[in-house]
Formats: sequence, C-alpha cells, structure tokens
Amino acid sequence: MKQKVYLCLLIMWGALGCKKPRAIPPYKSETLKIEQLTANTFLHVSYISTEKWGDVPCNGLIVIDNGEALVFDTPVHNSDSKELLNWIEETLKCQTIGIIATHFHRDCLGGLKEFHSQKIPSYAITQTIELAKRDSVILPQTSFDVSVELSVGNQKVVNEFLGEGHTRDNIVCYFPSEKVLFGGCLVKEIGAGKGNLADANIQDWSKTVTNVKSKYNAAKIIVPGHGKPGGLDLLDYTIKLFNREQEED
Repeated sequence: MKQKVYLCLLIMWGALGCKKPRAIPPYKSETLKIEQLTANTFLHVSYISTEKWGDVPCNGLIVIDNGEALVFDTPVHNSDSKELLNWIEETLKCQTIGIIATHFHRDCLGGLKEFHSQKIPSYAITQTIELAKRDSVILPQTSFDVSVELSVGNQKVVNEFLGEGHTRDNIVCYFPSEKVLFGGCLVKEIGAGKGNLADANIQDWSKTVTNVKSKYNAAKIIVPGHGKPGGLDLLDYTIKLFNREQEED
C-alpha cells in the first residue's frame, strides 16, 4: 500500500514540477542513503573508510525549490555523487544548479569531479580552496570571502563563515524558508565525541558555535556533519563539549 501511495505522489509531483511534496520515500543503496527532512530539504549520507573509526557515515544536504536543487557537501566518492545527481533528476525532477563545500576535507569534496563533469558550478570560501590545494584534489570553482547568498528556485540559502572550529574554514548553510541549518562538521550530534581534531581549533570551537546559535536561533532542524539531525540542542551540546576542552586546559 505504501508503495502505491508513494508512486501516486511521485506522479503528481512530477506533473507539478518539483513543488512541495507530501512525502518522498527514503533511498538506500550500498553506498548512499537519502531521506526527507522537510518538504524541500533532504539529507544525503555516504561513507568514508578510516583506520580509527571504520566506515564513517558523512552527511550532506539537498535543498530544492521550483525545479532547482542545491547540494551541500559532495558524497565521499564520484560514483556516489553520480548516484545522488541521478536521484535528484529522476526522483525530485529537479536540475542541480550548484554544489557548496563547507570545508576542505574529503567528506565535503571527495565527489566534486562528478559535479564538474556534469557542468554543475561549485562554491567554497577562499580559505577552503587554499587548504584543499595542499591535498591535490579537485578544487571548487568559485570562491567567496566570508558569506554568499545563493538562490534556488524562488528561495535563498545563506552560506557563512562564523569562526574556526572543526577546521579553519568551516562554514554553515541556512535555508530560511524551512528553517534548516546545515552545520557540517562544526556541529556534533548528541552524544558524539570530539572526532577528528587534526585540523581543529578547539579553543575557538565553542565560541564559533555560540555565534552560529546567536545568528540562526530560528532554525528548527540542525544537520551535523555526522550522525542524526536534531534541533538547537545540537548546538548546545557542541558548545558544552568544547567548553569542557577549555576547562581541562
């Protein structure tokens, strides 16, 4: 019965040209998961293999409006990016018009080549591009210094650097129309440890997330770089987690 309902919704949605769906079924393959968060936002999850933590799920975001889609952080591999872009086109009936990298690590940039091969423009702050150069990876094409506002359909997304934390270049991305904030690896899921600190500024981390909370306190859904989305409690948890780090010092 559920499959029939989903099929009807998809047919109706295709006819409407990507206008606010009631429900889109979750997608899952061996390497990629996608689930709906709000009417026009979706979580995508791919996996990076690490020696210390094994296969780590890495979050990204998709926002859509009026037949267009923006993606935040690529899946880990180019093959995953191709799978994601096909899903956006075939299931959401949307054209992907941009990819935004929230920092320079592989869980944000690993699948960028596939976006470029499909002529999809990419964006990142200047520092992300400079830091990524040392890893000899595919680089985002368009840079901005502190913040940029991008359009998707009739809506906008604000992309902004508010301080150092997980890395020196981590940004957050806010979709005001549905009050969804993509915090990336700057934000921790509830119960998480400190994670990868190789490029971190642990002294500024709490202050930066406090800046995020102050500016985007209207957000209803917060998406961390790894783990389960939540509310403003994710920001509070992250602030407390790294305040303890300072107290221990």
